[in-house]
Amino acid sequence: MADFADTRASRITSGVVRGTAVSTPSGGACLVVVGGITVTARVATSLTVAVGNILLLSRLGSTYYVTNVVPAAPTTTPTTPPPTDNAPPPDTGDKPPPPKPTVTTGTLTCVPTATACYRDGSWRSDGDPVSSFDLYQGRYSGSSYGRNTGCAFYGSKPHTLNGATCTKATLKVKRLSAGDYSARSATLRLITQTSRPAGAPTLNESTSGPSLKINGSTTFTLPTSWGQALIDGTRGGIGITVSSDDPYIHLAGRGSWSAAFTVSISWRR
Repeated sequence: MADFADTRASRITSGVVRGTAVSTPSGGACLVVVGGITVTARVATSLTVAVGNILLLSRLGSTYYVTNVVPAAPTTTPTTPPPTDNAPPPDTGDKPPPPKPTVTTGTLTCVPTATACYRDGSWRSDGDPVSSFDLYQGRYSGSSYGRNTGCAFYGSKPHTLNGATCTKATLKVKRLSAGDYSARSATLRLITQTSRPAGAPTLNESTSGPSLKINGSTTFTLPTSWGQALIDGTRGGIGITVSSDDPYIHLAGRGSWSAAFTVSISWRR
């Protein structure tokens, strides 16, 4: 009869199984019903086994070992602790730093609303229309006329950036035939007016322009402060002039070159 029980027990699947204790431990072992078969299982000295306990067993060869006692089912549902990830930080009394401002950048292209040339107390109209005239500086050799001051006006467009900071300003310039063929630099001036006045333009800051041979063109980087003055509306145009007769220079106006005296203002705010 014992042989028959041992044979049936040997057919129980190896690995971790569950059984019910039908005796307390004695001599380091107890009786356990596993799959309807009563087997003898070794019990670790640290485990306390009572009749009726549900046990977890491991089988090694034909020997069973009690590895743990399954606890009784809980009588209450465990309380889930609140999540801590969304918990507000402790109040230290310090004010939080202000949010980092959003920075916007861009480039505004300003084509002159008029190009003109002032000479002898009036605006020249002896070639192109008075508001599309080329820009001259100085006096043509032997001419009985006075010195020229060429001007480009930009209207209100640069001022649409009011409140922005200029980061770069450039100017497109092309030299046309007049004077000698050597590379020459016109003297650039900032003009107060945004459009051609009835009388002489009001000239302000000055800087040396690009050195160009006849038919040469370039994109010239202006002082950043000039772009800022156009944005702020304290200045409205750019001109060329010289306090002496030379160098006599002829630069393209909007009637001769569509890109003439176009200003590009890079900005941020």
